[in-house]
Amino acid sequence: MSQEQLLKSVDYVLSKAKQHGVEADVIVSRNSSFSLKANQGQLDEYKVSSSQVMGVRVIKQARVATSYSESLEPSSLDSMLANALESARFAKQDEHQTIACIDSQIETDVAELAQQDTASVDEKIELALGLEQNLVDKSEGVSSPYNGYSDGEVELIVANTKGSLCQHFERSFSCYVYALLEQNGKQAMAGKMSVGRRFTDLNPNLCVDEGYHLAQELLDGAPVATGNYSVVFTINALSSLFGVFGSAFSGVSAMKGVTPLADKVGHKVASELISLSDVAYMPSGMAISGFDSEGFATQDNILIANGELKTLLHNSHSASYSGVKSTASAARGAKSSLDVSANHKVIALGSSSLAEVQSGEYLELVELQGVHSGADVVSGDFSFGASGFLCRDGLRIQPVRGITVAGNFYKMLAEVDAVGDTQIVNDSHTFFAPDIRFARLSIGGK
Repeated sequence: MSQEQLLKSVDYVLSKAKQHGVEADVIVSRNSSFSLKANQGQLDEYKVSSSQVMGVRVIKQARVATSYSESLEPSSLDSMLANALESARFAKQDEHQTIACIDSQIETDVAELAQQDTASVDEKIELALGLEQNLVDKSEGVSSPYNGYSDGEVELIVANTKGSLCQHFERSFSCYVYALLEQNGKQAMAGKMSVGRRFTDLNPNLCVDEGYHLAQELLDGAPVATGNYSVVFTINALSSLFGVFGSAFSGVSAMKGVTPLADKVGHKVASELISLSDVAYMPSGMAISGFDSEGFATQDNILIANGELKTLLHNSHSASYSGVKSTASAARGAKSSLDVSANHKVIALGSSSLAEVQSGEYLELVELQGVHSGADVVSGDFSFGASGFLCRDGLRIQPVRGITVAGNFYKMLAEVDAVGDTQIVNDSHTFFAPDIRFARLSIGGK
């Protein structure tokens, strides 16, 4: 379906909604992807897929309901709207949920998002096969159970009955490889991903080398003695930890009473060394958008400044409920209800050199296992498996596996020994932070 036809479908639904005397907004998402996987020197997957879906949210007499359709034929759109209207009859009244964005006309105007795909299919196949082959060529006993190449396009339209029409398009590329190393009855696995806006941005050799070398280094890992340790998380591990506790900074969670930060705005919640922001645009970032899921222009939001909680992330609903301004952080898929999300999480640089962060003895944690099942956002308590290295003055002196790291996220934020002065980005380019040394976490080992 062409862009013109998509916009006609949007106009059709919004016009029908007005005829029924309701306020409404729609989200249209159109995706296409191409992916490859290798297995024992052959392509194990060659997949081309595409989808499009429209979701509608209707509000009548303060009653809200959503529905969606994967067909944009008029009859299907009529059914979608009818389902939403019928569901709204039985919804609980909520005066805080409205169509709040008025006359927003935004196109995400960031040239880097829509780079042309100039790579041939043969080049992509060569990359995919090379991920596995270059890895297994490293040594005996290494295989790649997980690997792949993918690229895709995303087109998004957000519009409503109050004159808003926002459009977004992006293209992205990625590849990843995991190395499974088996030697002398021991196993270790590690992986690495590369992402970019162009095919040429990808670095498959880096993925192969880093995945293999990390697996090799961890192979002889063993538990350390049980006790309290200073901990430095690698950027991907730190991103994972902040990801599982991301809803703590959600205004929707505050509205539902499931975050202890709900009444902490204006209070100290972390060490003075910690400043955390939600940033709309980061160079090389992979979560760039000019508008949120309601059509408001995205903005930078300071969540924590020198340890003090400044705001939670809000959409218009949670903002109205809490009596504050929206942070333009609305998140809603065509098939889901209104929520919030960050764009890029950024922890500000500190003043400590790498040598200062890594002074003395500490644990460097590179992999966390079972993070989501082992964390409680309300209490902040967490406990999950981990792998890494016992380090001294920046040198890895012992690989560590088979340990459990436990602590409390909110207490951990308050107990920070040092924050580095160099920014690092995680593999998915959505989390930016320096090295941070946390004072003490409980390690269950031998």
